[in-house]
Amino acid sequence: MNDEPAPDTLRDRLTRQGEDALGKVAQELLENPLVTGALSRAFDARERAVAAQETAMSALNLPSAADLERLTRRLRSVSQRLEGIEDGVDRLDRRFEDVARVAAPPDDRLAAIEAQVLKLSAEVANLATAMDSSPPPMPREQERLAVDAAPAPKPRVRPKPKPRKRAATGKQGA
Repeated sequence: MNDEPAPDTLRDRLTRQGEDALGKVAQELLENPLVTGALSRAFDARERAVAAQETAMSALNLPSAADLERLTRRLRSVSQRLEGIEDGVDRLDRRFEDVARVAAPPDDRLAAIEAQVLKLSAEVANLATAMDSSPPPMPREQERLAVDAAPAPKPRVRPKPKPRKRAATGKQGA
């Protein structure tokens, strides 16, 4: 391969010379105190004009470009928050639908549960009628066993109080 650079064309040389000349002119202009002073005064005048414009617009109760930009940013922020809330509500809605599908039994399953409850209530009713609420009578053999029981304690008798003697008084009866 050929590592030698391609010969410069007239166009390439003119382009390079033009760029060099522009660079020199720009450098000389930036070094010139008169041009630098004029540029700084122009930028200062621009800033004062912007401040005067904002003052005039606020006096007329009109929003400035900065006010509109702040409002636009705030609106975007609120919009993003609202989209986040909408996404959350959509997720909750899907979860509720999933829970509703799982929690709600189909009609045939509900009918089977009702039939089972009716069957159980009938069995409980049969058991209640089969059971007698009073205890069964005691067999005679067990009644006789009561003879061997310990004798009942004798009732405790209180001694009778002794009669009180009347005190003799000095009067005699008439």
